[in-house]
Amino acid sequence: MSRVFAHSLLILFTLLTAPAFAGGEEDTRLNRFFEQAFSRELALSPIRQSRMGIRDGQAGWDDVSEAAEAAEQARLEGDLEALKSFDFNVLREISKQNYRFFDYITRRDIESLRWRGYGYVVSQMGGMHTRIPTILMNNHAISTLYDAEAYISRLHSVRTLLGQVVKRLELQEKKGIRPPKFVYDLVIDPSRKIITGQPFDEEADSPLWADFKAKVAALDVAEDVRRDLLTRANAALVGDFLDGYQALIAHLEGSKQKAGTEDGVWRLEEGAAYYRSRLRHYTTLDLDADAVHLTGLDAVAHIHAQMRDIAQAVGFEGNLSSFFDHMRTSPAFYYPDTADGRAAYMARTDELLAGIKAREHEIFGRLPRAEVVARAIPAWREKSAPKAHYSGPPMDFSRPGIFYVNLYDMKAQPAYQLPVLLYHEAIPGHHIETALAYELPALPMFRKYASIAAFSEGWSLYSEELAKEMGLYPSPYDDFGRLSMALMRAVRLVVDTGIHAKGWSREEAITYMDANMPSSHYDNQREVERYIVLPGQATSYYIGMLKILELRDEARATMGTRFDLRAFHDAVLGSGPLPLPMLEEEIHRRSDQGEGS
Repeated sequence: MSRVFAHSLLILFTLLTAPAFAGGEEDTRLNRFFEQAFSRELALSPIRQSRMGIRDGQAGWDDVSEAAEAAEQARLEGDLEALKSFDFNVLREISKQNYRFFDYITRRDIESLRWRGYGYVVSQMGGMHTRIPTILMNNHAISTLYDAEAYISRLHSVRTLLGQVVKRLELQEKKGIRPPKFVYDLVIDPSRKIITGQPFDEEADSPLWADFKAKVAALDVAEDVRRDLLTRANAALVGDFLDGYQALIAHLEGSKQKAGTEDGVWRLEEGAAYYRSRLRHYTTLDLDADAVHLTGLDAVAHIHAQMRDIAQAVGFEGNLSSFFDHMRTSPAFYYPDTADGRAAYMARTDELLAGIKAREHEIFGRLPRAEVVARAIPAWREKSAPKAHYSGPPMDFSRPGIFYVNLYDMKAQPAYQLPVLLYHEAIPGHHIETALAYELPALPMFRKYASIAAFSEGWSLYSEELAKEMGLYPSPYDDFGRLSMALMRAVRLVVDTGIHAKGWSREEAITYMDANMPSSHYDNQREVERYIVLPGQATSYYIGMLKILELRDEARATMGTRFDLRAFHDAVLGSGPLPLPMLEEEIHRRSDQGEGS
């Protein structure tokens, strides 16, 4: 399929899925501009298309070259100029909000692109080395012959794609920018696992080969066509696909020898300015690193006090550090590190998910159509993956939202943290917030799919507290699990700023977490390593939650007896993700006008 034809189909898709729009001529013109800008960027991202369930462009990959990102920056700067041609004063209120939101995310993305040489191209938290198999296995459905052909085309294109990744790494390295040394093995290991197994060697089927075989087996085609598809996919895997991964691994092995052990971005030229930009990006606020650090220290002290109360309530004799050690080491709090233990963990997950599903109407007036299910993270990437994460549904509802849990090390998944993880990632957390945004009929496409970390992560951390108010942590130990996760988010404010603004080493950060957290040393190490490669991201959770709690208190004070919690939640989520200042304005507007309460 030609790129021009695919682009035309995408424009048609975005226009057909755009909201029915009521307003004046300027509102209509502005909305058309938004949809055209969105469809333009979507046409350039086959990966995003796959995630959305759009198959027109799934025979290829994104262009991740330096030239492509420079071109993107120029396009976005052109969008800002075009935005000035609209008369803001004559627009309806919803159009004014759309205008301001588009202006915000465009400026934010331009700023990020100006710092594009600083963000690590690959790390244990992500990159093309894991995105490729994830897209193929999770997002590339095969229900037609075209889909299968597109899959094979993508396998062949991996050599070119990872070649671009290597070139980006080389450009960074010329500027003296490399991840710390510990990162390399965490990228190399999953990359090697992708090319382990048949058809690469004589072991059991590799993850991708097993995936393609299963999908083609279900395809309604003649047997000779099926054999031909398998033969060609096999050749693509042992050819261009393997070449691409081997080239990436070879480069990483060489670069690893030159990597240092300093961890924070303070070590980079203009590192302080880069970190401030990251804080602004993830929190949507212009925050000083020292202020964030102090907020974290205060929150840690407050949560520690609540944990001491729980230790006393369960009759534990000893200080908080001893209680942490008890919670960390007692076998009573962990599922066995066996197949049966993992199965029992997943069974409990399903049970909890069904329980909150039955009660979600108590806290929401509007609920998404999309369902959510729980799954274990695939074995090939569990070693480098986070404790848990959520993957939203595609627009065509061809699959549900997915709550993924990491069962690589059962000692890193205490039973008392399972409820709070689920409430954060699934219901009432990420699934409700994400799926609702996708389904809101009045939002332009660019707003449905916008990423605002402080809003999304703040909402999901707020959801953990909301579950407490619903009585969903019936035992003191479950409530300790809730506090342990809240504590981790508070500690993140301290450690993230410590690493990137105060010069803390990886070891110093891990030591601080070991002293202040009930989680295992391994778990704390993984967390610190995450903060190192994603500067600022971890601060979004607590900052966002504090704002939502503040807005709820203000709304309750303003509305008095008219305040309704379900309506408040509908109001928070009813405009999709918003920067915190815009969310504050929206809640104030609704409270003042008696809406959503």
